[in-house]
Amino acid sequence: MAVNTSFIKLEGTLDGLTFYNKDGENLVKKKTQVSKNRIANAPEYQRTRENNQEFGGSAKCGKAFRESFAGISRLVSDTYLSARITAKIRSIVPNGPGLRGERNIDLVDNLEPFIGFNFNLSKPFDSQFNAPSPGPDIADTKDSVRWNIPDFNTDTFVHKPEGATHFKLALAAGYVSNYEWDATLKAYQPVEEHPNAAGVVNYSDAIDIGGMVGSDTNLDIDLSAFAPVPVTTALFASTAIVFYQKVNDELYVLAQGHSMKIAAAK
Repeated sequence: MAVNTSFIKLEGTLDGLTFYNKDGENLVKKKTQVSKNRIANAPEYQRTRENNQEFGGSAKCGKAFRESFAGISRLVSDTYLSARITAKIRSIVPNGPGLRGERNIDLVDNLEPFIGFNFNLSKPFDSQFNAPSPGPDIADTKDSVRWNIPDFNTDTFVHKPEGATHFKLALAAGYVSNYEWDATLKAYQPVEEHPNAAGVVNYSDAIDIGGMVGSDTNLDIDLSAFAPVPVTTALFASTAIVFYQKVNDELYVLAQGHSMKIAAAK
C-alpha cells in the first residue's frame, strides 16, 4: 500500500493499480492477480478458504451483536465498531469445536474476552463515568438485568464534554446466539433464531451536572418476554452515559462525549 501524493486524486483501478480513499488519505495498491476461482478451488488456498469462512461467520455474529444494541449504539459507537466486534468474535473461534473453517462460534463459553469492550475507543466508558457501583447484575435465567448506582458527586465522577449540562445513565442488554457451520447452506447460522439480535435499553432520568445526584440511581430491564432463553444464547449487559445540553427548558443530545462498554455477560 502506498500514499498517492499527486494533486490528481483517482478512485478505481488503472493499469493494475487500485486507487481509493480511506480516512481522508488517498491510497494506492496493486490489483490482486489471484482469481476468485483459484482461491475457491486450488488446494494451496485451502487455509485461505477456511479463514474466509470463519471470518464470514464472525461478521454475521457481529452483525447480530450490533443489532441487539441498535437502540443506543448510534450514539455511543465509533466508526470501527463493526470491524472491532468482528475481530473480537473471530479471536474466540479457535476455542470452538469442529474442523478448521467450520468451527463453532461459542460465545456462551467464551464471555470473558468481551467484558470491558468499549463501543467507542476514543471515549472509553470508564474515562467518562467512574462512580463506584457493583455493575449490572444478570439473573441466572437471563431474563432480567439490574444496575444500581449509589448516590455520587457528578463533579468528581463524570467527565463532561464541552457544553453538557445534564446526562443520562443507560443500561442496555442484548442477546446473541452461538453460531455454527451449516454444511447444506455452506454458511454460518445462529444456533437459535430467537432471541438472537434482540435487545432493550433503559435510560435514567436526566441528571444535572454539578454536585451530588441526591439519591441512588436504579435501572432495570425486564426481558421476560424473551424467556425461556436458550442455553446457547449469551446475554450481554452494557452500561452507558449520554450527555445533553439544556436550552430553554429543552434537553438536546450532544454530538459527542457519549460512551458505553460491556460490563457483564452470561
